[in-house]
Amino acid sequence: MEKRAFIKSYGCQMNVYDATRMADQLRASGYDVVDEQEGADLVLLNTCHIREKAAEKVYSELGRLKGAVGAAGAPVMIGVAGCVAQAEGEEIIRRQPRVDFVVGPQAYHHLPDLIAKAGAGAKPVATELDEDKFEHLARPSRRAVTARGVTAFLTVQEGCDKFCSFCVVPYTRGAEVSRPVAEVMEEAVQLVDAGVREITLLGQNVNAYHGGDGKGGTASLADLVGRLAALDGLARIRFTTSHPNDMGEDLIAAHRDEPKLMPYLHLPVQAGSDRILKAMNRKHTAGSYAALIARIRDARPDLALSGDFIVGFPGETDADFEATMALVEEVKYASAYSFKYSPRPGTPAAGREDQVPADVASERLQRLQALLTAQQKEFNLGLVGRRVPVLIEKPGRREGQVVGRSPYLQPVHIPASAGAVGDMVEVDITAAEGNSLFGEVAPERSAAA
Repeated sequence: MEKRAFIKSYGCQMNVYDATRMADQLRASGYDVVDEQEGADLVLLNTCHIREKAAEKVYSELGRLKGAVGAAGAPVMIGVAGCVAQAEGEEIIRRQPRVDFVVGPQAYHHLPDLIAKAGAGAKPVATELDEDKFEHLARPSRRAVTARGVTAFLTVQEGCDKFCSFCVVPYTRGAEVSRPVAEVMEEAVQLVDAGVREITLLGQNVNAYHGGDGKGGTASLADLVGRLAALDGLARIRFTTSHPNDMGEDLIAAHRDEPKLMPYLHLPVQAGSDRILKAMNRKHTAGSYAALIARIRDARPDLALSGDFIVGFPGETDADFEATMALVEEVKYASAYSFKYSPRPGTPAAGREDQVPADVASERLQRLQALLTAQQKEFNLGLVGRRVPVLIEKPGRREGQVVGRSPYLQPVHIPASAGAVGDMVEVDITAAEGNSLFGEVAPERSAAA
């Protein structure tokens, strides 16, 4: 009987992408990758280490899995992958002896070998960072790609050289590495051939992309966007996550000149106080960030901006926090992610003695989120009465409804008569509720591909 594997992912979009590639590896090894844990013979937790609560969720889940059994009644094989695996390695097995193997995010091409060793009674740990895993990964079948839908993530860059003082990514994902252009394009062609209409390029600092061009030089992210835009059948291109210091003029120009590049940009600033930004080792100021946003909006006036914010960073005063609020008021966001500072072991900020009291950080976060929510509502309401192209992605929860995405990434609910999954249709937006938009198909149904 074919063995079953279940993968549970936590955290960022790159973990979602990694989960799909791990699934491809498992299928190539004879596993049926299933959507439910019940009856699975292998459970693989693909973990996130960016925040303390995310890491603790993993240990809580491992505790819950202690007595789990597979379809044949044998104990479930348990693997831990991702950034918690990279950061804690053998400590995971010490804390939870039921774990059978541990694999970091740069080593999951070793999954078949690790599973074999675990099946023989070993407790292997693979956390090396020095291999190009993409050269060794199993290729997904056309059927598997099609089953995942008309949108897809595509990792083009991994790792980070910025060393922000709050962040574990340089330690869990390693130094910045970019995949060669030819390798990226080969994967993109496979996605498009299988029906993918929208590709989101992923990287810890995706706009630092500098992949080999096959001619002895390197290509920038803007160069890569241009090559992808030439693919027939690919309707939309997005990228995330970016760093302000890597936002080159050619990428700004791409937002102006390339219609397939969506007018949505996730560009984290983290704080509005220059003193805190310096303590964070961000290497930019609030003023330089605001000026950069102004240049990008000059190039693409309808740009929807998203960002990340940390409140309660060690040493943050009331004045520092008010500077963040002022920057948000100035820049204006269509969406954003905001968090209380979470000390991560091994990072410079974790050892500081001037930690902000939890109740103070909570009050600041509440104020910031109220402002960001109001800005998101304002942006969404501003689309009511406008006509936007929508890529239909899936059936809606309600009968007679389908859901797609606007160019600005919001879900848009429209009548099922609008078209089939994968169609691009022009939609007149009639309402905005929460994070979603609602609309009716415009008289001219089909948008330009």
